[in-house]
Amino acid sequence: MTTSDMTSAPQRTTTTRKQRALRWLPSFVGFPIGGFIAELIVGPIDAVGAALIGGAISGVILGAAQAWGLGWRGAAARNWTLATALGFAGGIAIGATAVDYGTSMGDFALQGALCGLVVGATQAVVLRPRLGRGAALWAPALSALWALGWVISTAIGVDVDRQWTVFGASGAITVTLATAVLPALLAERGNRGTS
Repeated sequence: MTTSDMTSAPQRTTTTRKQRALRWLPSFVGFPIGGFIAELIVGPIDAVGAALIGGAISGVILGAAQAWGLGWRGAAARNWTLATALGFAGGIAIGATAVDYGTSMGDFALQGALCGLVVGATQAVVLRPRLGRGAALWAPALSALWALGWVISTAIGVDVDRQWTVFGASGAITVTLATAVLPALLAERGNRGTS
């Protein structure tokens, strides 16, 4: 190995991390698009059935956008999308029921924390082969960030009384920026088994 090879390896890793993180950023559109389509199909999240169906719809769209953002295809993309859909359906049903379908900022913060926790747990199953035990940190991180997403969207005046499945674009951008560490970390770990 030459000296130039030794100095360019860290640079390539840094470039790869930045490229992966930048590719992740447009995936934020999965949040508002998923919420909008779910609202068109099931209406407000005001019952368990609506939460399960609306969450599944939002989860499929968000999961597909994030799989693209991770640069995944094939089985890895399908597994991530399915995990996100299952987690979102279960998480929103648990969260919305826990707050009795309330629409205060506190209600949405708790609903977001519970939904994010379940989504994070299902996604962590997909991440475990790539990140090892560190994947367990994904669920509590998403719990906190999804609560924050709802607080931001509620605070800026998003019409939360319509009982969307997910926070608005402002929350989505915040959550996506905060989670851009994931694709960078996966790039650093070699992104094993993603094709």
